[in-house]
Amino acid sequence: MTSHRKIAIAVDLSDESAHAVRWAVDNYLRPGDHVVLLHVRPTSVLYGADWGSNPIPFTNAQNLDSAPLSMEASQRKLEDDFDNFTATKATALAEPLVQAQIPYKIHIVKDHDMKERLCLEVERLGLSAMVMGSQGFGASKRMVKGGKLGTVSDYCVHHCVCPVVVVRYPDEKEDAKIADQVELHPVPEEDLEYQDASDEPKDA
Repeated sequence: MTSHRKIAIAVDLSDESAHAVRWAVDNYLRPGDHVVLLHVRPTSVLYGADWGSNPIPFTNAQNLDSAPLSMEASQRKLEDDFDNFTATKATALAEPLVQAQIPYKIHIVKDHDMKERLCLEVERLGLSAMVMGSQGFGASKRMVKGGKLGTVSDYCVHHCVCPVVVVRYPDEKEDAKIADQVELHPVPEEDLEYQDASDEPKDA
């Protein structure tokens, strides 16, 4: 009997996100699953909706009328370019899903609070679980119970309505250092004695 789970993979277009997608394909997803690549991008490419109040010198009335339109057009172009870039990167991240023939869709939303919006979208879309990297999303890292979790993944673990699988991004230098420090010794074989239950005393 196949399942019909809807699994989110939270991505921020980083190497950590790409690793989380590959890990999910290799270790977590099963036949019948449907995947939602969930990405939250900032509400504006530059400084948000508020552009500030920098004074602009004008030489005549024509400049006064045309400058706001030019600024708005420039902002719109930046937004469109970034939207296209985001869609292209998300499509590239989905390549392991394509190769494994796992159905998926890309879901991109805009919000200033990434961690809260991820949890809201998971609930709104009725997703069964979410997979995400441990150190991506441009967040500062901190120690949590002996392991490194970004503030976004830490928040999602504690606030999402569904289970959250946090995938550790491999640190090749760290892993190599640990491997050099640990020396494994062969364990001597010993004669093991097995007891049959029928050999036990009747009154035991």
